[in-house]
Amino acid sequence: MDENTAQRQNPFFIPYGTPHDTVPFDRIRLEDFEPAFMEGIRRDNEQIEKTINNPAKPTFDNTIIDKEDQTEGYYDLLDRVSTVFFNLLSAETNDEMDALAQKIQPILTQHANDVRLNERLFERIKYVHSHHRKLTPEEKMLLDNTYQGFVRSGALLDQEGKARLRQLTEEASMLSLQFSQNLLKEQKAFTLHITDEKQLDGLPQSALEAAAQEARQRDLEGWVFTLDYPNYTPFMTYCKDSELRKQMYMARNTICTHDNEENNLEICKRLINLRRELAQLLGYKTYADYVLKHRMASNTRNVYKLLNDLIDAYKPTAKEELKELKALANSSFLTSHSSLSMQPWDAAFYSHKLKLKKYNIDAEMLRPYFQLDKVIDGVFGLANKLYGITFKENKEIPVYHPDVKAYEVFDKDGSYLAVFYADFHPRKGKQGGAWMTEYQGQCIDKKGENVRPHVSVVMNLTKPTPDKPALLTLGEVETFLHEFGHSLHGMFANTRFESLSGTNVWWDFVELPSQFMENYVVEKDFLRTFAFHYETGEPLPDVLISRIRRSQNFMAATACLRQVSFGLLDMAYYTKKDEFTDDIIPFEKKAWKKAILGKQLPDTCMTVQFSHIMAGGYAAGYYSYKWAEVLDADAFSVFKKKGIFNQETAQRFRDNILSRGGTEHPMTLYKRFRGQEPTIDAILKRNGIKRQTKKT
Repeated sequence: MDENTAQRQNPFFIPYGTPHDTVPFDRIRLEDFEPAFMEGIRRDNEQIEKTINNPAKPTFDNTIIDKEDQTEGYYDLLDRVSTVFFNLLSAETNDEMDALAQKIQPILTQHANDVRLNERLFERIKYVHSHHRKLTPEEKMLLDNTYQGFVRSGALLDQEGKARLRQLTEEASMLSLQFSQNLLKEQKAFTLHITDEKQLDGLPQSALEAAAQEARQRDLEGWVFTLDYPNYTPFMTYCKDSELRKQMYMARNTICTHDNEENNLEICKRLINLRRELAQLLGYKTYADYVLKHRMASNTRNVYKLLNDLIDAYKPTAKEELKELKALANSSFLTSHSSLSMQPWDAAFYSHKLKLKKYNIDAEMLRPYFQLDKVIDGVFGLANKLYGITFKENKEIPVYHPDVKAYEVFDKDGSYLAVFYADFHPRKGKQGGAWMTEYQGQCIDKKGENVRPHVSVVMNLTKPTPDKPALLTLGEVETFLHEFGHSLHGMFANTRFESLSGTNVWWDFVELPSQFMENYVVEKDFLRTFAFHYETGEPLPDVLISRIRRSQNFMAATACLRQVSFGLLDMAYYTKKDEFTDDIIPFEKKAWKKAILGKQLPDTCMTVQFSHIMAGGYAAGYYSYKWAEVLDADAFSVFKKKGIFNQETAQRFRDNILSRGGTEHPMTLYKRFRGQEPTIDAILKRNGIKRQTKKT
């Protein structure tokens, strides 16, 4: 609907007037963001002045809760606009939004510093931290988090230290933003345009149709392949032309290393040093020490113990896997190549051949049974079987792109639980990968109303073509389950304070709910609920389910070492005590060498596209995926004993973990569900790994 510009109101300044107060994406314009940011900052400052000028003695209620809660009838505008803007910056950006982000980011960082370095505000918080009424465990956690948040943001520094901290954080925030923008531009800039069909020998029809559609959208003849994973992965898996595979592989693995404006090498070096200096300014030896102070792992020693234990357990099996893969590749090379050298761009191609040989299964056999609409039904059905919740699409809820679906979620008693957005397919303005986020967090407000969350999952799954619906791979189904697990963590949130609700937990605990859900992807009873052939309606045959089960640990040790290698790389950067002056690429090769079995190429680089540790929240925390994998395997072992759809067990998981957010120490929550601390045994059993007995 067209609006008269003279009469139009900024949507952020007024009640949304949408179902469940959801974001009115259809009414928001680019020019709405900046004035909303500035007014949000003004309101924030006004509220802080009100708190620090309160003549009453500081108490938990008039200082900590006053800061946490939205002011009566005066919603947190800054949080409101920031949430929408930065979520869209990842999921649906453009040049204008990127430019605005460059403008607004330093203003927001400066404001955040102004708050955390406000001496009068901190004095009140510090007083309450030492003098307070009897608190509930959740209130105590909020108080501790608030106090430690200020301390870890420089509140105890002298004036010179505070000035330096401002410089460090402002520069780091801008460089993180630049890193992400460079990565998106580089990834979307590359295309492989092919007009000779002979070069595409081996590619399945699904990949050819997707590439043809990509070409048509660009007004080109033939086929276009991009670095988006639904395009890239099938190409590397099936294309018989090794030189073309090399071209794609090198494009993917040299992103942001080229001599252009999108080069991230120096940005990474600077970010590493900024974080090191920040940590040392705050009294820590390294950035890893600073981060791990508030993680389940506690210290670098425990992180390295986990990573090294996994290397010891998985490396012997990984060596056997690589030996078997090379043997197959070499037998093929004898008939088609003059050299017996398997290159990195050959790994996916020969892994597929080996899996097909051993288990007679590949992604394309399964794809017809994983129609996206049916997968959605299956994932929602799983949540219903476990927790009794239901999903109903509501087309009255505005969305930011036609690909996005919006659902109302209802609890088992029929009451409204949450809004769930699902954004499935890659596009020009969307970052690669998959993630869960929120547009509204859960809390219980001053009136006692349980404000329910609006959660979103953003993915890059196979797109539909003119002739076929979106047909997924088993791996894409697993990705959906992973992000959906995060969303359940958000949707089931039931805490007093928003900053402790949902996924606001310690970083090495946050992956437990997501990785837990991945376990279902190979379970026959789950697959039977949705895996039907998109044309015939026939269920996924028992023989294919059996092959899925038998092949679930194919190259599992190699995959584990890959994750461990990323953890080693992350720790190598953030355990630096002295200025980082090395060249990124050779440093990377050395840092993760202990977990690398294959050939390393001199020009490839992971660091410059490693968003998790450079622009995300996983700096000095990438080990979290493996840490949480120990937890998820241990947790799922309970369901395996009781029944994978056992509602009593699921209710305990919901009550003790999913709904409690960060209200207590994560191990306390886990032990309340499990009855004991986890061990590595369940993950080794799941992966078919036998403990190695060391010789003495």
